[in-house]
Amino acid sequence: MRELGVLLWGTKVRLGSQLFSIAFATLLTAAGWLSAQTLSSPAPDFTLKTLAGGTASLSDYRGRPVFLNFWASWCKPCRGEMSDIIAAYGAHKNQHLQVLAINLTDQEHLSDARRFVDELHMPFPVLLDQKGKVRKSYALRGVPTSVFIDAEGIVRLVNPGPITSETMQRGLAEILSAR
Repeated sequence: MRELGVLLWGTKVRLGSQLFSIAFATLLTAAGWLSAQTLSSPAPDFTLKTLAGGTASLSDYRGRPVFLNFWASWCKPCRGEMSDIIAAYGAHKNQHLQVLAINLTDQEHLSDARRFVDELHMPFPVLLDQKGKVRKSYALRGVPTSVFIDAEGIVRLVNPGPITSETMQRGLAEILSAR
């Protein structure tokens, strides 16, 4: 039986592929609460260490549309969607889009995160949520999760789970059109 890893309610679990669909449906139900709670609200600010050795805060990017992507190296859907996120960044960086890839470093080894970033050649800042504080402040229920924040710092769209190209385009339209 094939197994999938997923972060569910703050705990990394391995699920058989048949159980994954049940767990994912539960995740989406819980994530509806996240979307309702945060849409049109100011995005919680944070400061995190970066994989490159510096620090970055969400407030550093005020005035720019921001696409947050919460991920982990053991998350197969995270790996699957990252090439689309990289492509979206390349297509919209001239519109001042900033992607911040937030690794749930409290859920894995830093070396695994570094290997993931190197393999995929991620061209945007990778932030390390080493204590899970940002994950908790955004009330994440699982990964991947994407959050689209406009230039004024307002959450415009939250996508729990793997992001579709349609949802990504809708989120980008929301935050890029506000400029």
